[in-house]
Amino acid sequence: MTTEFFLLAGFVVFILCILMFDLLFVGRHSHVIKAREALLWTTVWVSLALLFYFFLTHFGHLLHGINSQDKLAEIARKFNPELVFASTGFEDMLVEYRQHMGINYLVGYFIEQTLSVDNIFVMLLLLEGFGVAHRNYKRVLFWGILGAIILRFIFIFIGSALVQRFEWILVVFGLFLIYQSIYILIAKDQGMGDPKHHPVVSFLSRHIRLVPHYVGGRFWTRSGNKLFFTPLFVVLVLIEFTDLVFAFDSIPAVFAVTRDPYIVFFSNIFAIIGLRSLFFLLANLVEKFRFLKAGVSTLLAFVGIKLVFHTLLDRAGFETWYSLVVIGAVLLISILLSVIFPKKENITGAPPSIG
Repeated sequence: MTTEFFLLAGFVVFILCILMFDLLFVGRHSHVIKAREALLWTTVWVSLALLFYFFLTHFGHLLHGINSQDKLAEIARKFNPELVFASTGFEDMLVEYRQHMGINYLVGYFIEQTLSVDNIFVMLLLLEGFGVAHRNYKRVLFWGILGAIILRFIFIFIGSALVQRFEWILVVFGLFLIYQSIYILIAKDQGMGDPKHHPVVSFLSRHIRLVPHYVGGRFWTRSGNKLFFTPLFVVLVLIEFTDLVFAFDSIPAVFAVTRDPYIVFFSNIFAIIGLRSLFFLLANLVEKFRFLKAGVSTLLAFVGIKLVFHTLLDRAGFETWYSLVVIGAVLLISILLSVIFPKKENITGAPPSIG
């Protein structure tokens, strides 16, 4: 337990240090994020995520304090019941387990990144709908992502405890994802309406003091001895709220890959911390990939079916890397179809550039 605690705490501290460095040094001045800067930071975050894969394939067993063959068998039974060892020696079995853990992490990470596309679109609607200055996008998204890390930490480990106690919850998760996949596919592109009329905004305006205008890049301001919140704070709350909603899709989707809460957490966090730079990189491109919505729907249906029939698939020898192939194929086909059959330009409804 001591090893698990220090490794998890070290990971969280490492992520927080990188985020604080980004906030205090790289992004200490509010500015519009250009495509080049967004591409650089996206490369950094993706590289860190891929490097963590190699960490897991060499030291992943330390997360559960595995130091004997009996302990390895216990952890594999608990979190990876689908894993059938081809070897018998402890060292060789440990290598198999770490490789399996690494593949599970990669699959979970790419699922999260794919499902983030819808999240990016909603965040763009929120920021534009509230008229947030482009130079303040980075600040709002930073604090939104930091809050999302805390919320998902709670969500994931509670969800893992429930799955361990009530395995049928996996089937419920799967049915929910299948429903979501159908809803996404048939829902009309009506947008989210006027975000200023969002129920969260109405609730906040009744319970806290709000000023009707922005105060630079500040979330609150003081007038006399009273504290007033700005519209930027409302946008931050809405971003947290929408991430929580999206978590109901993405976290069960990763549980379709593994029941190990650490792998679910790590794949989620690496996807989240790269979400901001991915936002600036893709915000102008989301609308161009017209078949990406169908791709996301297909992916959700796939992981939903995998959850509902997880017992049968485990018995049939369904390998984790098969999921990685399906994810890559769905993304590639969606993008290729979007390029081959592009959406007709809508001159009056084209989204504004974010710089």
